[in-house]
Amino acid sequence: MRQLLARTFAVAMLALCASSPNAQDYPARPVKIVVPFDAGGPADVYARFLGQRLQEALGQPFVVENRPGAGSLIGTEAVAKSAPDGYTLLLMSNTHTVNESLVPNKPYSLLRDFVAIAPINSSDLVLVVNPNVAATNVGELIKLAKTRPGALNYASSGTGTPYHMAGELFKAMAGVDIVHVPYKGSGGARTGVLGGQVDMMFDAVPTMVEHVRAGKVRALGTSGKDPSPVLTGVPTIAESGVPGYEAVIWLGVLAPKGTPPAVVGKLNAEIAKIASRPDVRQEWSQRGAIPMTMSADEFNRFLADDIAKWERIVKLSGAKPDQ
Repeated sequence: MRQLLARTFAVAMLALCASSPNAQDYPARPVKIVVPFDAGGPADVYARFLGQRLQEALGQPFVVENRPGAGSLIGTEAVAKSAPDGYTLLLMSNTHTVNESLVPNKPYSLLRDFVAIAPINSSDLVLVVNPNVAATNVGELIKLAKTRPGALNYASSGTGTPYHMAGELFKAMAGVDIVHVPYKGSGGARTGVLGGQVDMMFDAVPTMVEHVRAGKVRALGTSGKDPSPVLTGVPTIAESGVPGYEAVIWLGVLAPKGTPPAVVGKLNAEIAKIASRPDVRQEWSQRGAIPMTMSADEFNRFLADDIAKWERIVKLSGAKPDQ
């Protein structure tokens, strides 16, 4: 009986090892990177940037699939339900850490249903207005908003996104009443401001900087602690009438819970190599993006801390899922 049990156990272990990818043979087929946002935004841009370089390094295609909708919930749920084999990854942003408190009844929980792989980069946001708005700086915008409560509006790529929460934080800290206009993605929100259908928006510096330089929108302030090196002459919002204001967008990669540690470690190492390359750092710097490198465990702790931070901001701003 003991010999039978031993043989059965050995066969089971061999089958398990054969079915579980390891660092040596991964990836053996194409890998899908799900972006739960529309094309053209920072998550999409950097997913494609990262996918191309992972393909060059690992020898298999890393295919980007955009699955936008419901403030990232649709694509994220799909990844949570995927096989934990390293062949379906999630390109996430701090939309996901916001949604942990903003949308409590989600079909998944970030720390329960996913494993952290690696961060990618972070970017400041820039507050821009359509040139028809009679404000040339943050102070004038605040004054205009206070004299016309509820008359001005701001676009975002959807509830819970960094653009939405930056606006809600601005409303709370500046004491103004401006109306949130959620779009299905950042491309639509950007188009709405450029076309004058919406008065303003907070957008990631890398995706808005060329429109600012072309004079299609007016940049009033950036959201970081320090002025943006790619938007010279544009002050921070904190030094322009809203002391202490700070909001950024950052990106990272997750996988379904249960993804083999060897695969997580290999992906973490390769993404860190990409983010540390001098040519990549220079290219991202020119766009206003700052590389982020952490171990998988460090990134997991970062996620937990960011969830706690945004829980406090959601309470401060009074933001609701249906805004």
